[in-house]
Amino acid sequence: MAISFDEVAVGTELPAQSFPVTRATLVRYAGASGDFNPIHWNEKFALEVGLPDVIAHGMFTMAEAVRVVTDWVGDPGAVVEYGVRFTKPVPVPNDGVGAVIEVTGKVAALLDDRRVRVDLVATSGGQKVLGMSRAVVQLS
Repeated sequence: MAISFDEVAVGTELPAQSFPVTRATLVRYAGASGDFNPIHWNEKFALEVGLPDVIAHGMFTMAEAVRVVTDWVGDPGAVVEYGVRFTKPVPVPNDGVGAVIEVTGKVAALLDDRRVRVDLVATSGGQKVLGMSRAVVQLS
């Protein structure tokens, strides 16, 4: 069921979500995206370039975060703008558990033409991993 502009207000919270990330997830994403940079799969290389471990792809992290919005609105096509700043990497240890990206969202502004701005907060391991994460959504 689509969310109506008349149903939301500034401060409306979107359902929070947690997204597990394992090394297998990163390999699948690399195959789908064509991004085989070794920082995303080779622990030795990642450590040599100063990273704490293999890290999740930034675009993967960005895509997981916006799922909070698309799941809430029910239509990925309703997202008319989306942008983030990558503030911290998401290290993904090879321990069988991996990492978790936790995302919350809140309606921050009601805009013209039945659009809303949703501000997102994405964290992993207690660190904010995306900054200025905002989506503009067209509602019915």
